[in-house]
Amino acid sequence: MQVTADSLAGIGLLHGLCEADLGALAKRCSWRRYQAHEQIIHFHDDTRDVYFVVEGEVRAITYSLEGKEVTYRDIPAGGMFGEYAAIDGKPRSATIKALVPSYVAAMPATCFWEVLENHPSANAIMLKQLTRQVRTLTDRVFEFSTLAVKNRIHAELLRLARDHIVDEETAVIVPSPTHADIASRISTHREAVTRELTELSRQELVERRHGSLVVRDVPRLERMVAEVLGD
Repeated sequence: MQVTADSLAGIGLLHGLCEADLGALAKRCSWRRYQAHEQIIHFHDDTRDVYFVVEGEVRAITYSLEGKEVTYRDIPAGGMFGEYAAIDGKPRSATIKALVPSYVAAMPATCFWEVLENHPSANAIMLKQLTRQVRTLTDRVFEFSTLAVKNRIHAELLRLARDHIVDEETAVIVPSPTHADIASRISTHREAVTRELTELSRQELVERRHGSLVVRDVPRLERMVAEVLGD
């Protein structure tokens, strides 16, 4: 892949920058391809680059002392990671690994700060993204503290569904998350997820279909979650 302005055109943070600016930034980045499951950065690494996912998808995780994987979020093409260390100068807060073959651009922290200082549109996008992440983490802390496991599964399933809406009632999550993936997001075990998804399938709320997980009635799932949250 030739590095040009188009290489960064799909990156959310850089929407609004002109072609000349994108081309100049592309030349200041380091570019690399990663295979599925290959680690890109490691928890507590003392590095500061900011990464942009040009192709593929990556996942932010950490591991407990017993080796249990905890998933924070998946970052698709157009997204970014590594900004925390670039902003506060502290070690990496998570390990990042490629979920599928991915093409990634690494921008030096000094260049990242120049983008924020010189482009108000990028600064606004960054602020909104950080706020969205804080809200999501706040929701999860509340759920961990107050909800039973099956209700946490419903809440996580709803978050995934909202990112894959196809019409007013239906979401098609592609690729289908494994039961272990969902469990790692909500601090439970795979068997609990299997039991609850089986029950939701029996109720005809979800179904597996050709490598995807279909939520057949998103409004109903929203009502189920709202009821236990008191919304």
